[in-house]
Amino acid sequence: MKIAMIGTGYVGLVTGTCLADSGNEVTCVDIDQAKIERLEHGEIPIYEPGLSELVVRNAASGRLKFTTKTAEAVRTAKLIFIAVGTPTSERPEDKGAADLKYVWKAAESFAPHLAEDAVVVIKSTVPVGTNTKLYHKLRELTGRECNVASNPEFLKEGAAVNDFQYPDRVVVGVRNSDAEETLQELYSPFLRTDKPFLTMTPESAELTKYVANALLSTKISFINEMANLCERLGGDINDVRRGIGHDRRIGFAFLFPGVGYGGSCFPKDVRALAHLAREVGLNPQMLDAVDEVNNRQKHVLWEKITAHFGENLAGKRFALWGLAFKPKTDDIREAPALTLIDHLLAAGAKVAVHDPEAMDNVKAIYGEKLAYGHTPLDVLTEADALAINTEWGEFRNPDFDEMRRRMKGAVIFDGRNLYETSQIREHGFVYHSIGRMVASP
Repeated sequence: MKIAMIGTGYVGLVTGTCLADSGNEVTCVDIDQAKIERLEHGEIPIYEPGLSELVVRNAASGRLKFTTKTAEAVRTAKLIFIAVGTPTSERPEDKGAADLKYVWKAAESFAPHLAEDAVVVIKSTVPVGTNTKLYHKLRELTGRECNVASNPEFLKEGAAVNDFQYPDRVVVGVRNSDAEETLQELYSPFLRTDKPFLTMTPESAELTKYVANALLSTKISFINEMANLCERLGGDINDVRRGIGHDRRIGFAFLFPGVGYGGSCFPKDVRALAHLAREVGLNPQMLDAVDEVNNRQKHVLWEKITAHFGENLAGKRFALWGLAFKPKTDDIREAPALTLIDHLLAAGAKVAVHDPEAMDNVKAIYGEKLAYGHTPLDVLTEADALAINTEWGEFRNPDFDEMRRRMKGAVIFDGRNLYETSQIREHGFVYHSIGRMVASP
């Protein structure tokens, strides 16, 4: 099947590449000439495990192409996917609403070139009603009825290729059987283990994406609030988490306490869903609380640091492990680490950072305000304390004796609960974690 993928960001590149890997002819379109040239040379603009190899292989086979020429990609395509960004609006009065300007620009660019039997598929996360608006817009632009479907993505950064190739389910919002049959044929290679192909209205499909992310965000904010309660009452959130997680109605997924969620999806989708609720006259109390708790949680390591050292940190040196909002990605959008960096710099501290993948993205923001280490141990030299923001695997079993030798102070602020308190105590560290009592040697 011939496919045009409009947008080569995270979702578009992963989706286009995986569809090419299943035998389709995919042309990825982007207005950024420099990005297209990099992709044509096998350079991947994002870090996602397994993606680079798939791009190179499918490009070499001729099934995956990259271009800035929308007309050429769309003219013969049976499916045109819209996978452009839908960022939060910058207008204060919009209060979290999604900005759809890139969706409308994409539609205007490809509408004159749509084949009669083409199906336009919205892959971007968009507010409820966008499918209908696009349907009417394409009718105005083309002078005929166009088939518009919704197909939300459920890709986790760091595991996106696997998520696409082995989905829990595929959700499509369609108005007729032609679009349903075309999309079912497209996804059939990925559903061979009897995972469901769920067909619904476009409005329900649009809502499904938002509701899924809002519920997962709620679990994170809930366990973080309970972790803070554990600290005040002398409980251990790890014990509590095990105590509730074995209840099959609850489970363990997304019940790991930490310094809050970040990334491109959860924050903006929770706010966008709250905005949609307000637009129809509802008061989204729970959604607002989820967002508020998460924003507050991003300051929790800073509060622990100032409780230990005081607020004047001039002359103090802090090492930070982890900058990306989660492991296996270089994405720093709304990452809790950035909140901590801002606090430390404002208080006069010196900050040295390490992350396996996100260093360049952070350096583009902070430049020489920070020191950058090639390894986790590099940033520990003469550090008064270590703060851990991301649970990268390489941080889980460090050489604690070598860490102790390099550091000036023996203090660890662990925002991801990577270590057992007894383990840290044996090596002479004061250990501040999330939802547990402070461990002292």
